Amino acid sequence: MKKKAKPARQKKTTSNSNDRELREHLVYLLKGGGAHAHFTDAVEGFPEAKRGAFVAGLPHTGWQLLEHSRIAQSDILEFSRNPQHVSPGFPEGYWPKTPGPPHGAAWAKAVEGFRRDLEQMISLVKNPKTDLYARIPHGQGETVLREALLVADHNAYHLGQLVDLRRALGEWPTP
Repeated sequence: MKKKAKPARQKKTTSNSNDRELREHLVYLLKGGGAHAHFTDAVEGFPEAKRGAFVAGLPHTGWQLLEHSRIAQSDILEFSRNPQHVSPGFPEGYWPKTPGPPHGAAWAKAVEGFRRDLEQMISLVKNPKTDLYARIPHGQGETVLREALLVADHNAYHLGQLVDLRRALGEWPTP
């Protein structure tokens, strides 16, 4: 007697669910979720008179940390979506030339630029048409997933430094 062939098991696919969850986790991370400092908390209320101040034992001023974070995030975002983008020279192109903002509006402009670029990176990650795993054609093996994680990691590092600086300056809000 011939044995009946077992029907092929249908594999329950969770790829759409997993993709959606990964995107949600990335957005959470990019926004400063979990143990990360939130951008707004780190920069809001930073005293204008202390934005260019050095503190013994810490290598950067508030302005340098903010502007460096903005420049690096902008570079990563543009690399992720624009094949014609040219990154600044490293490391000199990623740090401001002065310890303090060059004019009164520079801090607000940097804060706005950081927020705008972060929202655009989040939009790129949220877009279901963005293949998070595909190699960026003009890159060297990078993916949008890698670049989003790089933004989150880089921001967390330097925002943590900004929080430390504010504490050292006596300018971190106490509960």
